[in-house]
Amino acid sequence: RSMVAYYSLTAEGAGGVSLTLSHFARVFEPIYLTVIWRSIKLALISTAVCILLGYPVAMILANSDIKKQFSLIILFVVPMWMNFLARTYSWMTLLEKNGLINQFLGLFGIEPLSMMYTSGAVVLGMVYNYLPFMVFPIFTVLRKLDPSLLEAAGDLGANGLKTFTKVILPLSMPGVLSGVTMVFMPSVTTFVISQLLGGGQFTLIGNLIEQQYLKVYDWGFGSALSIILMIIILLSMGLINRSDAAGEGGGVL
Repeated sequence: RSMVAYYSLTAEGAGGVSLTLSHFARVFEPIYLTVIWRSIKLALISTAVCILLGYPVAMILANSDIKKQFSLIILFVVPMWMNFLARTYSWMTLLEKNGLINQFLGLFGIEPLSMMYTSGAVVLGMVYNYLPFMVFPIFTVLRKLDPSLLEAAGDLGANGLKTFTKVILPLSMPGVLSGVTMVFMPSVTTFVISQLLGGGQFTLIGNLIEQQYLKVYDWGFGSALSIILMIIILLSMGLINRSDAAGEGGGVL
């Protein structure tokens, strides 16, 4: 970290190394702000999709009997044993112009779809790789819910929807917020998914940092971008922790 801070605040010139804020000034140029905003936007979309898909899956897992629960968990865990790159490459074979999905659609006379190198493909890759990180925190919290609370809600006349919104959802929020943290952070920093599924057409901040370090060799600007990314992550974690604390203080209504 100290080396990253050093490179971000220094520049080499004729007179030697000097302190400078020019690297941080470049970060706020419109072209780079666009990249940062695109990274945050796609990460937020991926996180939202993971919540919409992950919460029902977590509820199914939590409400299943032990044997079925174990089998379902294995189905989620086994793909995670594969290499991250291998999982991402597998989506390339599915989404490309002559991929399996377009071949299947061709059987019904449907023209091939352009699914690769789009923002949708990048989001799909993020959701596929990070969905388990949303499911398991929520599942852990739901599994520990006291069944007597649900029985009490039913005795007081609450239907299924009201029981969910007033009891289950508030009590499961720590798991949801934990899942949001575990999905948002790798999504906003990823560069492999956007490079493979986005084809370099959707540069994210992770790709930009990689380029500065490994291709352009502008370590000062790359370090400044890294620090800005770290600040974004810390701010998001602070907001999530604050929401979590506020939820615990409010209790179940």
